[in-house]
Amino acid sequence: MTLPRPASPDGADRAFQVDLRGLVDLLSHHLYSSPRVYLRELLQNAVDALTARRGLEPDAPDSAFGIRLIADGSVVRVEDDGVGLSEADVHTFLATIGRSSKRADAIAEQRGDFIGQFGIGLLSCFLIADEIHVLSRSARTPDAPAVEWRGHGDGSYSVRTLPASARPRPGTTVTLTPRSDTGEWTRPAQVHALGRHFGSLLRHPVTFSDGTAGAAAVSVNPEPAPWARTFPTPGSRSRALAAYGEEVFGFAPLDTIELDLPAVGLKGIACVLPEAVPAGRRHGHRVHVKGMLLSEQADEILPEWAFFVRCVIDAESLRPTASRESLYEDDTLAAVRDALAERLRAWIARAAASDPELLGRFLQAHHLAVKSLAVHDDEILRLLLPWLPFETTDGHTTLDEFARTHRTVLVTSSVEEFRQVAAIASAAGLGVVNGGYTYDRELVHRLPEIRPEASVADLDPATLTAHLDPVDRETELAASAYLALARDALAVFDCDVALRTFHPASAPALLVDSREARHERTRSQLAREQEGGLWGDILGALRQEAPRAQLILNQLNPLVRTAVAIDEPELARTSAEALYGQAALLSRRPLRPAESSLINRSFLDLLAHALRKDS
Repeated sequence: MTLPRPASPDGADRAFQVDLRGLVDLLSHHLYSSPRVYLRELLQNAVDALTARRGLEPDAPDSAFGIRLIADGSVVRVEDDGVGLSEADVHTFLATIGRSSKRADAIAEQRGDFIGQFGIGLLSCFLIADEIHVLSRSARTPDAPAVEWRGHGDGSYSVRTLPASARPRPGTTVTLTPRSDTGEWTRPAQVHALGRHFGSLLRHPVTFSDGTAGAAAVSVNPEPAPWARTFPTPGSRSRALAAYGEEVFGFAPLDTIELDLPAVGLKGIACVLPEAVPAGRRHGHRVHVKGMLLSEQADEILPEWAFFVRCVIDAESLRPTASRESLYEDDTLAAVRDALAERLRAWIARAAASDPELLGRFLQAHHLAVKSLAVHDDEILRLLLPWLPFETTDGHTTLDEFARTHRTVLVTSSVEEFRQVAAIASAAGLGVVNGGYTYDRELVHRLPEIRPEASVADLDPATLTAHLDPVDRETELAASAYLALARDALAVFDCDVALRTFHPASAPALLVDSREARHERTRSQLAREQEGGLWGDILGALRQEAPRAQLILNQLNPLVRTAVAIDEPELARTSAEALYGQAALLSRRPLRPAESSLINRSFLDLLAHALRKDS
């Protein structure tokens, strides 16, 4: 560890006084998310040591260099055949927090070949042990002695040289004796599982042994990633990629998309989820850097709209953060994200052009994700808008099918507006699309860009009422007294009442009202209550003639024909209130307190009237 300089005269520079125990605690217990990362850090150090050894001996066979994990229940040992450390290296690199051999020695210019670059990974071992024992022998000097380093959690360490026989071959062995409270991370089965978890894609051979005499070591990474293997046919390759995706993520993918970006040494697959996920929920992706697992929750690798896939990738040039549990946000990552997004767009375009069955299954599950992409991507819009499903008066159908049946496509501005008018508009032959869902209204309005013969317009209440047939003169005169009482009863809701005929006859009434109209009436009401003063003047200046809601009674409905013939004023008012309440409920919009009160009151009044009549 670096010691503080002696006290300097006033005005001279002074060295920081470092509490080594506190610094070790900070880095080892707060930089990393879980104690299990200790094995990842030891594997990373071993891989980097092997990479450096390969630089010294480029012609040596791959089988000469490997990593061995040994866990017998009492200690955890990680051995490698890497470049090793000399006594000077030990003092320089193991004893100085933050100094990495990958940045300081003659191979610094090649450090892109290494995983770790921060010189703090070994501290993660203090998560499970109070002492780290390192035995190493350098491959750079043929007759180099073995060097033993012992580091302690209090910040102290010791170094001594040993005869070369203490470690006959170059390389490093790190031994940890776990504390009693960390046994769950160092049991043989757990060490084996962690080795497979972090090192399954490592290029160097990694084996595990439980230390039992005569027991054979088992391979942690017996075969390379499926995208790095050759297969006899494209079909067998696709099946192998899908099987790997299912093994990693736990679901059978709808399809797999190969990812290959040679510029950054990135390979992997994107697995298309077989079921829909809530909009905006971003699944983490499994990211390896040079074969080492970096993160299972790296959501920054893909854009937000790509929540219909989960990726597993291995990259050479992505930069990990100091904790090596996420990716550093830089220009390279941004470029990779854009390139991977383009791969997903290309897959969608390819499915649209050549595999309609796959496209149909994909859109059935992920139409919302595609809609969010189509809003901002003209190419996806052109390819897929006609095939995207929408809620319409003809049921759930594609815009392509809907536009063939309806030359003019009407679109509502809200879900409640669509539910108000759907049945009646359908009976009147109007083609209406529910534009209340995210992206839908904007996308429907862009349909003429794809199909110039189609016409799209917002649904206006006047458009609907114009398609409702008026009643004959005699019928309207006979109902005039009832209509007058109904208008008076509903005046508090700024609601007019009219009598028309429309289908279906089972619908007694239709409440035509828009969200904008309700907001305007609310603002006008507030302006009236705030007459005078600055606030009243401001609201008055904004006030327009507030559009009224309209309760349209259906003369074809038997209940309405009975109601308009009522000659008892109070009962007529109550029936009008009940019809308004029922129509408001059918609109499925939030009810105002006064409307809820009206519905309760009208129901009780009608019940009381019925009971009096029966008695």
